[in-house]
Amino acid sequence: MLNRLRSVDREVYEAVRNEVRRQQVNLELIASENYVSQAVLEALGSVLTNKYAEGYPGRRYYGGCEWVDQAETLAIERAKELFRAEHANVQPHSGSQANMAVYLSALEPGDRILGMSLSAGGHLTHGSPKNASGHYYQVDSYGVNPETGWIDLDEARAKAEAFKPKLLVVGASAYPRAIDYEAFAEIARSVGAMLMVDVAHVAGLIVAGLHPDPVPCSDFVTATTHKTMRGPRGGIILCRGDYAKRMDLAVFPGTQGGPLMHVIAAKAVALKEALSPGFRRYQKQIIANAKALCDALKARGYTMVTGGTDNHMMLVDLRPQGLTGRAATDALEKAGLTVNRNLVPSDPRPPSETSGVRVGTPALTSRGMREDEMEIIAKLFDAVLKNPGDRRVRKHVREQTLDLCDGFPIYSGLLRRLYEQDRDAYDFATDSESDI
Repeated sequence: MLNRLRSVDREVYEAVRNEVRRQQVNLELIASENYVSQAVLEALGSVLTNKYAEGYPGRRYYGGCEWVDQAETLAIERAKELFRAEHANVQPHSGSQANMAVYLSALEPGDRILGMSLSAGGHLTHGSPKNASGHYYQVDSYGVNPETGWIDLDEARAKAEAFKPKLLVVGASAYPRAIDYEAFAEIARSVGAMLMVDVAHVAGLIVAGLHPDPVPCSDFVTATTHKTMRGPRGGIILCRGDYAKRMDLAVFPGTQGGPLMHVIAAKAVALKEALSPGFRRYQKQIIANAKALCDALKARGYTMVTGGTDNHMMLVDLRPQGLTGRAATDALEKAGLTVNRNLVPSDPRPPSETSGVRVGTPALTSRGMREDEMEIIAKLFDAVLKNPGDRRVRKHVREQTLDLCDGFPIYSGLLRRLYEQDRDAYDFATDSESDI
């Protein structure tokens, strides 16, 4: 495994090898990350990366596309089946690209967008002034109740009535509760706006029937194929049939050139996996693990934004502990628990520091962990954050996270082969902080 890379480019080989090792020996609690299957990895590393295929199946600008046409058609049909959508475009390179393509298809520069504010849990592409969506369109935003952390539908309705957006954007990257898509659809209709719902985080929960489904009430739905979908990094767009032609034109040639055919093939594989009965069981376990981890942290005195979770993630407000999100993230990572710092509602700190962390369970669930492991992880999380500067505590927790990771290996065949090539680099048992 990776023998040719090892001989041709030792530096890149070491980066890949060390990332495999990092993923194996750390507990991944970042809500937007996951582990793809071996089949998805194989498609990603296939010869389809060699093929230029600008256009769409049956309508390419290059010859020799019969087999990549087959792969893309499979991805399209599987996406339509999973989401019960009239049309699907599987070419967007990311969720952000998918969102920008929707804007290009539905709006003119200067048109009005109303989206969830970044500080309340929305996404950069929902109108942040630092993003292209905030440069090319007039933007207003709605948020959450500062006391409860729940989306404030009354505020969203009032903003829509006053601002009269052409497009109402719904969805979040850091919101632990189910969203009432029907209520937002009613708001959009009342002001004559189109509705776009970004389900990048909860797509897997939706197709498993465990989360509200926005497809029936929306004009556009965008999603990513990683996160809870457990596929390759990339985006998809779902829309009504009457939007199909201009949507496809907005992706190509509007915002992208040649599609990444190896990634599209990997999307097709992941979408097929999502059609299997086991996928729903997996999504149920993601939710069960999130609730178990959330409850275990609350029992240890941690404040959860909104008081809990309905999905795969939770937001931990660390102000009662006197910690910043950055300090907590750094301390946890040294002990083998990977999270990301995140703003909380009415956060007095900047995004570079934050007052909270975002925690999720998709990757832990992919490793086979269940509620009992969530209790252990909450105990380790608490031990570190009660003594974030104590290296002895971190070392003790690190030994326990290594033991836990060892019991739930990822890509065990790949790890074994890489270990046989470089035994010294895979001494998991002695892993520790560099400054100990």
